[in-house]
Amino acid sequence: MKLSLLMTAALLSVGLASTASAQTLKKIADSNKITVSYRESSVPFSYLIGSTKAVGFSVELTDAIIDDVRKKLKKPNLEVATMPVTSQNRIPLLVNGTYDLECGSTTNNTARGKDVDFGINHFYTGTRLLTKKTSGVKNYADLAKKTVATTTGTTNAQVIRKYSADKNLDMQIILGKDHDDSLLLVESGRALAFAMDDILLFGLMANSKDPASLQVVGDSLQVEPYACMLRKGDPEFKALVDGTISRLMKSGEFTKMYTKWFMSPIPPKGVNLNLPMSEQLKANLKELSDKPAM
Repeated sequence: MKLSLLMTAALLSVGLASTASAQTLKKIADSNKITVSYRESSVPFSYLIGSTKAVGFSVELTDAIIDDVRKKLKKPNLEVATMPVTSQNRIPLLVNGTYDLECGSTTNNTARGKDVDFGINHFYTGTRLLTKKTSGVKNYADLAKKTVATTTGTTNAQVIRKYSADKNLDMQIILGKDHDDSLLLVESGRALAFAMDDILLFGLMANSKDPASLQVVGDSLQVEPYACMLRKGDPEFKALVDGTISRLMKSGEFTKMYTKWFMSPIPPKGVNLNLPMSEQLKANLKELSDKPAM
């Protein structure tokens, strides 16, 4: 029995080692295909217009990384496959090799860093609240014993639960399967507010059925960085991803992309989010840090 357990442990160890040493660029070169993910409702980072076409700031980051993969591998005709992911399945599907890169609206934090690696941080945000203007909600205290929506698999779900417990607010938390679903919970009156990253709330509100009826309120509970996500233990691919992002940041192309998606009219409705670059992000254009949130 002891020998069997030892053999099982050894086999598991070998399996983990081979997974950790699997190189993304070799995988892509051998198959002549890279698979990247997109989000369906993370405005303005990665979202659908129509039924299949994903657009957004993070989609353009992904495209720039793919171009550098083509150059690195000398494969101008590299096949590109795309697949939708959710807050809940984005990490397991990356870890198991279903896809190779996620640039969406994913927070780089220490807990996730145990399972995946992150590129250079490309955005900073914090949890706030989206609510109807008629709700009377101005901050978190107004939600004591009230129903609050957030999206399953997000750091925001953890943040709002902890805040509610710490402040004895007894919020009734309900989870949407994605951001559109969480927004619908507020629009339909099933939840009084939607707790999420403020930038996503502004994007969702701008493209909602009745933007004028909604507002984003409340203090920002914490500052969290977004970063592209890749498999753990792959320094060669991380160097390529970081190289692309640092080149864009140093050349000024990143700032142009930011202006396009955060300071200009965006599809499908031509709404301008009018969100100037944060001080944290301005600093990171020089620091090029991949430091996680705690």
